[in-house]
Amino acid sequence: MEQINVVKRDGSKAPIDLSMIHEAVEWACNGYENVSVSDIEINSNLQFYEGITTAEIQKVMIRSAADLISEKQPNYQYVAARLLLMDLRKQVYKQLNPIPFEYLVKNNIYRGVYDKVLLEKYNQQDLVYFSKHINYDRDFKFSFAGMSQMVDKYLLQDRITGELYETPQEAFMLIGMFMFMNYEKKQRKEYVVKLYDALSTFKISLPTPIMSGVRTPLRQFSSCCLIDVGDSLESIMNSNTAVGYYTAHRAGIGLNFGRIRGIDAQIRNGEVVHTGLVPFLKIFEASTKGFTQNSVRGGGSTSTLPFFHWEIETFIQLKNNKGNDENRVRRMDYSIALNKLFRERVKNNENITLFSSEETRELYELFYSSDYEGFEELYLLLENNQNIRKKSINAREFYLALLKERYETGRIYILNADHVNKHSSFKDNIYMSNLCQEITLPTAPLEDINKGDGEIAMCILSNINLGKLDDVSELDSLTELLVRFLDELIDYQEYPVKAAEISTKRRRSLGIGVSDVFNFLAKNNLRFDKEDGLKTMHLHMERFQFGLIKASANLAKEKGACAYFNRTKYSDGILPIDTYEKNVDEITPNDLTLNWGELRELVKQHGLRNSALSAIPPAASSSIVSNSTAGIDPVRKLLIAKMSKFGPLKQLVPGFETYKENYQLAWDIDNEAYLKFVAVFQKFVDQSISTNLYYDISKYEDNKVPIGNLIRHESLAYKYGLKTLYYLNSNDNSGEASQEAAQKRDVEKTIIVEDTTQQEKEQSREISEVELDACEGGACSV
Repeated sequence: MEQINVVKRDGSKAPIDLSMIHEAVEWACNGYENVSVSDIEINSNLQFYEGITTAEIQKVMIRSAADLISEKQPNYQYVAARLLLMDLRKQVYKQLNPIPFEYLVKNNIYRGVYDKVLLEKYNQQDLVYFSKHINYDRDFKFSFAGMSQMVDKYLLQDRITGELYETPQEAFMLIGMFMFMNYEKKQRKEYVVKLYDALSTFKISLPTPIMSGVRTPLRQFSSCCLIDVGDSLESIMNSNTAVGYYTAHRAGIGLNFGRIRGIDAQIRNGEVVHTGLVPFLKIFEASTKGFTQNSVRGGGSTSTLPFFHWEIETFIQLKNNKGNDENRVRRMDYSIALNKLFRERVKNNENITLFSSEETRELYELFYSSDYEGFEELYLLLENNQNIRKKSINAREFYLALLKERYETGRIYILNADHVNKHSSFKDNIYMSNLCQEITLPTAPLEDINKGDGEIAMCILSNINLGKLDDVSELDSLTELLVRFLDELIDYQEYPVKAAEISTKRRRSLGIGVSDVFNFLAKNNLRFDKEDGLKTMHLHMERFQFGLIKASANLAKEKGACAYFNRTKYSDGILPIDTYEKNVDEITPNDLTLNWGELRELVKQHGLRNSALSAIPPAASSSIVSNSTAGIDPVRKLLIAKMSKFGPLKQLVPGFETYKENYQLAWDIDNEAYLKFVAVFQKFVDQSISTNLYYDISKYEDNKVPIGNLIRHESLAYKYGLKTLYYLNSNDNSGEASQEAAQKRDVEKTIIVEDTTQQEKEQSREISEVELDACEGGACSV
């Protein structure tokens, strides 16, 4: 047989050595049960040829091991991860063992990969100190999906050539070093190491812009922004410019179009007739899709409109598959703002009146305030005003049409304007939410992008992974760590638009959440719909929000309260435990265990560093890295697959071998019970929650979800104080999620993996949905 030569990573040639391939696979399998070196080698079906590269051989073996991941052989997820780690280290270090941290840092600064400011803040001794605290063995805690996500999305690299510049442990350490660089030297050592330990043990998660951006010269780390579009040519044009800037800087977009007058309204005393919302929505849609995000995230947006807007009937249909490209804006999501008056009109089968916003400015402001009585009074007056343009439609018919569009597209969201403003930390009105419906912050229309007028709100996010904690007491230190970390980020990052910088630095609002919730429940043998599960989550969420407020008050004592603290309810001593919807007490008793009176006094004495502190985002992306369950969502299957450039990445639920039977799956849960569960979280959260619902249509007659169920669930969410509703997921007879239809219509949605063998078809809980990044595809994911 003629000798075959391989091309090594340095470009040199050498005779092929099969023993080296065997040894690499053997190293990856070492210590794991129910894995086989020979099975990986046979499954690879590797075909050798003259000049094959060692890198190509490595990738084939990685894919071979990954293909063997199953419920019966779960440990292949760690074998494949080790093989990928070997490939990564050989790319970055040119060897299997790590090179000195300080050398890697300086080399990447020289190449322009890392921001050179690091060496202005840290000396050689500092680099050596932090290098000693890096635990490279933590690389072996990654699952294959987690390591793949790090390589694909978070590690710094040349996205043209694919050259990688770092490994996870360096990234974790450097994120803390950059954010705490301005702390006093002794204090910063403490917090840098704390952050590294929390990140590298997966106890916290950070969003895509932070994970892939901090340590680079590009300093924009907000996951999304909220832009209020005013009813003027200047505001529309300047807002669209802001959309372009922030899409290009990795942020998802939330938009409010409620101020814009309706179609056929007069402009300049009738000199011009208004074209309506659709042409403007198309402009903004093009901006979010037209700007790339460094191959890390795609653009995406959600637009909000109140129920009484002149064009609300058109607005709710813009995403569906009917009509044509001229009268649809399908690559944008939509959120409809409702309140008590609307619901009463639906209940009584009465009409609602629609207005054009240029004639009802005061009504608009009252709708997004805590003054419901004032809104109702003015609404009734305007309904009887014969001097303004208005039209009447049946409330119940519109409500049913709204729920139908929400069900069929999965991407029409609900914003309860009265809950958003009543159970809020702000005295200012809140008009909208963000792309993923968990951020509720004040905004104001932008008129001149260069002057900094108006107010653009930014999503500054992170999560604590409850299932990774050893004890509830860890919430105390982790909440403090994240408040400090994100507060530093506000000052460190740059702002393409002045209106965002001014409001963000004056309000300093954060969106810290919890994730890995269903892992936590399964791990502790708790059910979300039982008393013990509800009480446990109540206890944890109380401690979580208490810890955030305490940390912000202590930081205010140290650095000063935020400039707009007096514009928060916190400044009047009003806390989330005072404003929550009291119907939640029907779900679980209001048994508070912490000293809220003492905390209230601390806030009164020192103020808060941050105007808002909590929100619960989807966390679909970062949950892959940490091998945790996403946000507060139940898992769809025990074995799921996430789409990436590596193909479908199979990922088993955390604790699969130990407590897989404890998981309650999304398609099996009762939505009424789940909404009550979410309400316990919302009680303490001062912003909102990305709340998804799941409908298995096979459980209903003729595979159709009765409209009564949709009404009951949406109404129940309102009863228990939920501020927003996000995705509505349903499946059909083939097991497809409703989002697949949207994916086929060029909308980023969830799709399903095709079963490849009869054996897989019989294993109904093994192969499942492949989930795209969803919210992360231009969203606020963490």
